[in-house]
Amino acid sequence: MSSDQHIKGRSEIGEGSSRGGGGYVLKPSDSQPTPPALPQLSRYESQKRRDWNTFGQYLKNQRPPVALSHCTYNHVLDFLRYLDQFGKTKVHLQGCVFYGHPDPAGPCTCPLKQAWGSLDALIGRLRAAYEENGGLPEMNPFASGAIRVFLREVRDSQAKARGIPYKKKKKKRNAPILKPNEETSSFRMQQ
Repeated sequence: MSSDQHIKGRSEIGEGSSRGGGGYVLKPSDSQPTPPALPQLSRYESQKRRDWNTFGQYLKNQRPPVALSHCTYNHVLDFLRYLDQFGKTKVHLQGCVFYGHPDPAGPCTCPLKQAWGSLDALIGRLRAAYEENGGLPEMNPFASGAIRVFLREVRDSQAKARGIPYKKKKKKRNAPILKPNEETSSFRMQQ
């Protein structure tokens, strides 16, 4: 290879990049059309895609592997229980001296689990991803009543273990908007 060819080759190949084979990345030249840039995914969409891929990998790793078309709510429940090993929320057991105390005074040997809010959000993303990937809404294993019951039990048990009762927020009722000529219960001067 002559030095002119060697220099020309280097102008089309970027050095020092961590991508590509051998530390080189091809740079687009004027003669090659550049592919259209993909739109940046939102944080939610990125997380939903990552969760969907993780669940798919979980099913593939089952013995025997489970096809998505054969996935049931039992597989989803097993997946949620599997995720507990990666949890960061201390959930006190009933025999623990800190059971029912929101701010424990010291460490204990109670397990770390996935927080209820994380599991609830995960199921919401997986439920949406299932239907976006061709699943029928009536066959969605993430929308099963058993999943809702499981999440409710997790929420209640974690709230008791931490001494923080979960109270559902009540929706504010909007007062009806009255037109200016309608009678209202407010005080009016009648003079």
